Amino acid sequence: MPDYYLSYLYVFVFFATGAVFVAALLTLSSLVQPKKPTAEKLRTYESGEEPVGPAWGRYPTHFYIFALLFVVFDVEVIFLFPWAVLFRDLGWYGLVEMGIFIFILVAGLYYAWRKDALRWY
Repeated sequence: MPDYYLSYLYVFVFFATGAVFVAALLTLSSLVQPKKPTAEKLRTYESGEEPVGPAWGRYPTHFYIFALLFVVFDVEVIFLFPWAVLFRDLGWYGLVEMGIFIFILVAGLYYAWRKDALRWY
């Protein structure tokens, strides 16, 4: 068997061992835990504060869209740092590629702006 197949086997065994370990610990903890539910234990918990309103409140979707846009642009900015470190080594090719990348980011930002996804109501 070639060495690269053996490395896949090691990864599979590692993940399988981890999955079995997690499943065994979850099963063990559910078997040995004390089960004495009370009204106080079953109440909704909100960071030490008394809950206000029902626990299943509805939120407008624009909050999720705003948060998702933040995460997308925040993660994409991370790609600028390695490029800045290797800027001299990449030369013109790297500059053109990053220009295309930034253009796509600006186009996405412009689209989100035109659709009022950045408006915090």
